[in-house]
Amino acid sequence: MEVLILGGTRNLGPGLVAELLLRGHHVAVSNRGVTPDDLPPEVERLRADRRDREALARALGDRAFDGVVDTTLYTGPEAEGAVDLLAGRCGHYVALSTGQVYLVRKGLRPPFREEHYEGALLPEPPRDAADWNDWSYGVEKRAAEEVLARAVAERGFPATALRLPMVHGERDHYQRLHNYVARAADGGPLLIPEGAHRPIRHVDGADVVRVVADLLETASGMGGVYNLGQDETVPMDDFLALLARLVGRELAVARVPRERLVAEGLLPACSPFSGLWMSELDNRRSVEDLGVRYTPFEATLERLVRHYASLPPPPGYAQRPREIELARALA
Repeated sequence: MEVLILGGTRNLGPGLVAELLLRGHHVAVSNRGVTPDDLPPEVERLRADRRDREALARALGDRAFDGVVDTTLYTGPEAEGAVDLLAGRCGHYVALSTGQVYLVRKGLRPPFREEHYEGALLPEPPRDAADWNDWSYGVEKRAAEEVLARAVAERGFPATALRLPMVHGERDHYQRLHNYVARAADGGPLLIPEGAHRPIRHVDGADVVRVVADLLETASGMGGVYNLGQDETVPMDDFLALLARLVGRELAVARVPRERLVAEGLLPACSPFSGLWMSELDNRRSVEDLGVRYTPFEATLERLVRHYASLPPPPGYAQRPREIELARALA
């Protein structure tokens, strides 16, 4: 197959490129060329800012692709540009969306199913509010999905949208799990906000890569929308206990008022899974309709703890002395 990846240099991109090459496909990536990468030399590189439709059109020329994977689709206008440019020129267009499309809905309780998408939205917060960016991200992703849905219905555009929760993998540029591993390994107290936490129901990036490659090869899920996510729903305390066991150290946990952690500038690095905008997705449709089998959370965690333990601490670890000082002051 001839496969085009829009983006392709962060988080899921390199793994997807590697998987498609392993399966014998030709891969081209189109991006701005801003993010350094180590993609293999056999990958064809196209240069364009996707927000500039004319530039993207020039980069693609008159080529057609068996599959297109859009890893950088964030807005309605970007979706319109992709549809207009690729209609009649791609066999299957797979867009990576987000569970945040549910978090901007009014009155929903997790886990979220695909049919929960329709309904009233939360009002826009003030632009200087802490959660405005999260709200805007969810609303813009909805706008992109809705462009695709109309294109499927009205133009027969061969699109599939995959809604993802937090994705874990060796290439996570936010280094969220890495922040936990570094702190657990140093033996100091781990700071988390007081009160209830959203349970952990994330997804292994390797599973997402496999699903995308399978969809392209089989044309499954055409015109559909699917949640991806691990089978287990893991409470925060269970995650911390599992992390301690895998790291091989007893873990001291200091529960601190969220407001204090925010005021001290310690969140999100001190506890990246403690965000208020964390989606928990029901994966049954992907399991039943697509036959997806998800990696057990413990297996994902074991692999990634081993990986991150071999690396220097992430940038967010630079604040660690302040965390320890705060924990001692509150003890």
